[in-house]
Amino acid sequence: MKKYLTLYGIIFSLLFSTTAQARDSLSLAGSSTVLPFARIIAEQLGKNPNFKTPVVESGGSSVGKKGVCDGVGTKFIDIGNASSRMKTKELAYCEKNGVKLTEIKVGYDGIVVANSKKGKVLNISKADLGKALTAKVAINGKMVDNPYKKWSEINPSLPNVEIRVYGPPTTSGTRASYAEMVNEKGYCKKDSEAKAALKAAGMKAKKCRAMRTDGAFIEAGEQDNLIVQKLNEDNTAYGIFGFSYLDQNSDTLQGAVISKTAPTFENIASNNYSVSRALYYYVKHQHIGVVPGIKEYMAEWTKHWGDEGVLSDAGMIPMPKSERAKYKSAMTNLPVLTAADLK
Repeated sequence: MKKYLTLYGIIFSLLFSTTAQARDSLSLAGSSTVLPFARIIAEQLGKNPNFKTPVVESGGSSVGKKGVCDGVGTKFIDIGNASSRMKTKELAYCEKNGVKLTEIKVGYDGIVVANSKKGKVLNISKADLGKALTAKVAINGKMVDNPYKKWSEINPSLPNVEIRVYGPPTTSGTRASYAEMVNEKGYCKKDSEAKAALKAAGMKAKKCRAMRTDGAFIEAGEQDNLIVQKLNEDNTAYGIFGFSYLDQNSDTLQGAVISKTAPTFENIASNNYSVSRALYYYVKHQHIGVVPGIKEYMAEWTKHWGDEGVLSDAGMIPMPKSERAKYKSAMTNLPVLTAADLK
């Protein structure tokens, strides 16, 4: 019996390695926020004549996390990028498919609400921002469909224009993080009327993560550049995306001041800006040593993620030195991600 098991193992290894030879470059997919940073690192690795430039695709954090967990073998991606941390149910899908991962945090990013510089800067509280875009709001003690058509209907100090905000689809980690931090925690868990109405309805605050579907919030796809384009065409609209895209388009766009704090590199790095999150990638153990360049790709991050690196120049907020040391060690030791790590 042992002979047969050994034979099957050898056959599987040969099949895997044969398939791997057909793909001689890394394959990554996932978060549109991580995308520009991952492509910078891919280009750096591509300068090494021993490796081809990795192929980095978008699709959203959900696509990255699911894709890396779909299975073992080179028809599946090697690394999944994400701007929202993996959930236990997502990891369970990985384990079901026999995939082992290591989680690598690479930096931080702010989520901004931006508009054209031809319009006025939006100066708004997080509670009012949540009230503008969540599907249900508290009115007269009940949770009802969001009726607000103009920003000024929420607060007279806000612009007297229609609420029209372009943002990412449900597969996006940016959208998931925004909905949690702004709709749920900023509005439904802070506003006294909302808390009372939720309790009366027997609803959990998590329900507030649902975005409006009546035209006030408009899904604009996973490519944040498309949202930037929309804002440059319409100076009364707003858009939700990662800080790096605001930084790259600061000649034409401006970020909203949320709860008295502007979205600047310094404010995000110092945790003063409240709508921010960590950025990750998830590397598949079984592909290391099979697909060439995975360890070298990881090492490239450590060369460029510092305070003065090309990644910070592109808008990524660096981690403190202690965190950089922790995740540099993880790239070498490759601890297997477990459900306990995610609690």
